[in-house]
Amino acid sequence: MPIKPLHDRVLLERIENDEQKSSGGIIIPDTAKEKPIEGKVVAVGEGTRADDGKLTALTVKAGDKVLFGKYSGTDIKFGGHEYLIVRESEILAIITKD
Repeated sequence: MPIKPLHDRVLLERIENDEQKSSGGIIIPDTAKEKPIEGKVVAVGEGTRADDGKLTALTVKAGDKVLFGKYSGTDIKFGGHEYLIVRESEILAIITKD
C-alpha cells in the first residue's frame, strides 16, 4: 500500500452492505443510502508517543474488520479507490466474527 498513515491514524476501506431494501420491503436508491459504518483496516500508523518518548502501538492491525462512527474521519480517493482515514480513538469496535 503506497499510503502509510501517520501516528495513531488508520486507513480504512468501507465495506458496502448489499442490502437494497428496507425491512418493510421498500427499495432504497443509492442517493438515499447512508454510508456504511463498517470497514476493513488497510494500513495503520506506527502508534502514539508518550511524553517520555516511548512508542505505544495501535490495537488494530491491517485486515481487521471494524465499526467506526458515522461522521468519523476524512474521505480520500487514491488510485481509483475510496478510503477513510480515522484516528484509532474513532474506531468503536473490532468485529471478531462474521
